[in-house]
Amino acid sequence: MQTPQKIAIVGSGLVGTLLAIYLKKQGHTVHVYDRSPDIRTVQFSGRSINLVMSNRGWKAMEDVGLDDEIRKIGIPVDKRAIHLQDGNLNYQYYGKDGEAIFSLSRGVLNRRMIDLAEAEGVEFYFNHKIWDVTLADATLHIGESEHGAWTELKYDKVFGADGAFSRIRHRMQRQSMFDYSQEFMKIGYKELHIPANTDGTHKIDKNSLHIWPRGNFMLMALANLDGSFTCTLFMPFEGENSFEQLKDEASLVAFFANYFPDTKEVIPDLVRDFFKNPTSYLAIMKCYPWTFEDKVALIGDASHAIVPFYGHGMNAGFEDITILSQMMSKYGDDWKMIFSEYQKSRKPNADAIAELSLRNFIEMSTKTADPNFLLQKKIEKWFSDKHPGKWKPLYSRVTFSLQPYSEALAIGDLQNKIMEQVMQMKNIEEKWNSEEVENKIIALLK
Repeated sequence: MQTPQKIAIVGSGLVGTLLAIYLKKQGHTVHVYDRSPDIRTVQFSGRSINLVMSNRGWKAMEDVGLDDEIRKIGIPVDKRAIHLQDGNLNYQYYGKDGEAIFSLSRGVLNRRMIDLAEAEGVEFYFNHKIWDVTLADATLHIGESEHGAWTELKYDKVFGADGAFSRIRHRMQRQSMFDYSQEFMKIGYKELHIPANTDGTHKIDKNSLHIWPRGNFMLMALANLDGSFTCTLFMPFEGENSFEQLKDEASLVAFFANYFPDTKEVIPDLVRDFFKNPTSYLAIMKCYPWTFEDKVALIGDASHAIVPFYGHGMNAGFEDITILSQMMSKYGDDWKMIFSEYQKSRKPNADAIAELSLRNFIEMSTKTADPNFLLQKKIEKWFSDKHPGKWKPLYSRVTFSLQPYSEALAIGDLQNKIMEQVMQMKNIEEKWNSEEVENKIIALLK
């Protein structure tokens, strides 16, 4: 156990709340501040993308004994269901032996996590606006408005878990030698909704990540416990097949009838949802360093906001906590060393999952409907099943292992170069599972 300290966490989202549980279990006094109301008292909808928990997230949950509680509010998803424009439906299974990610409603999970944190003795302060932090002595500045009177709140440590537009990071950015970049994608998203059947069952397969890939835009759907699905339409803001073109009911209905004809019966409130819910933005944010001496640290989206196409924003943030906890166990009360080693370990991996997430948009929106890509994946799975020690697909490395993201990216790039050569073999469609192909991959691996 560490010497108890008084620690503030800014941000009551998933990462901030789980971090609070970890720190409380170490014997610290933990206060969590959030400028928003208590999420347990508000309706949470309109701009959400369902979360998927994979091995990295479960590892963080298991280490504090919360995994069984959280599994109760999730739905296992073991495959992609690809809805082609001609009405055909293809399934692409994840991993081996029923390996699955878990679909979780962000609102339901966040509410449960706050309950669990309060049960541990964490104190939450909602509707409390933190405007600044004095880095040298971990003092928070709180007030009703940015330019009004502020009250000082003194702590031993402050963690910024306040998301991509973090106020804590905003202060750190004003130091010299602080690197920061922010990039908005030209693609936005809008939440839609598939309601449950009248008997509470799901209208489509609940154990699939449903994807309607259409090139530079796509529709996705993940199941909720109440029988509904949270759908997300990703598309450009401008140009052909973009949000700017869907300005009225007629254009929207015609667009869906053309590109997503099989959704007509399952999205009955398309027009209402589309024009009621906001069109949201996607941003990639990178920075370094993530810490200031032994006083202040950034974690989760505050240090590495990514796009959602690998489903790893939450998982990467939870893995931040796993690594921080390991450093706490290793270095005891030496917080300067804890913070230093934490950021050095996590920065290259955060950059790697940001790159992987960007690439996965192209895979999901375009390649999942490409016969050559599907054949490549079939060959990879066949070879991996025969030689599990020689080949593990990139998706499995990222999602069903704890291998550092940076290593997974590097090995994935190498494997893709091998597969490019394999796919150029004459008559590969006929002999994809032959000894010749097997020997070719083995030779290229050497």
